Amino acid sequence: MRIAYDRGLDLIEVVPDIVPPVCKILDFGKYRYQLSKKQTHKKTISVKEIKIRPQITEYDLGLKVKNIRRFLDDGNKAKITMFFRGREAIRPELGMKVFYKINQLLTGKFSIEHAPKLEGNRITMVIAAKS
Repeated sequence: MRIAYDRGLDLIEVVPDIVPPVCKILDFGKYRYQLSKKQTHKKTISVKEIKIRPQITEYDLGLKVKNIRRFLDDGNKAKITMFFRGREAIRPELGMKVFYKINQLLTGKFSIEHAPKLEGNRITMVIAAKS
């Protein structure tokens, strides 16, 4: 105890169950901070965006769905955005068909957080992994 006092540190009992108990000499504030960092180490969830067009081919759609699946497996969310250019905006039902195909390809452990919604000249949808 005297050594800890001379150094301006704390004597911390690490393993109290054995005789004699195991102790460390260190700064208790720093020790508590390190313990809290270990306990609150959480993965941050980010939203990854995939951009598509209404005239997307089946092959390209398959690649996009593969990327979406990879994002969701990593624990992230996926935001799918479809842009309409020019006269494509008068036929939003074509875009909804593409979103329907995506929903069919992403069955299983994924859930739709925000359903496809037309906002101006784009349709957006957010998909997350089921918890």
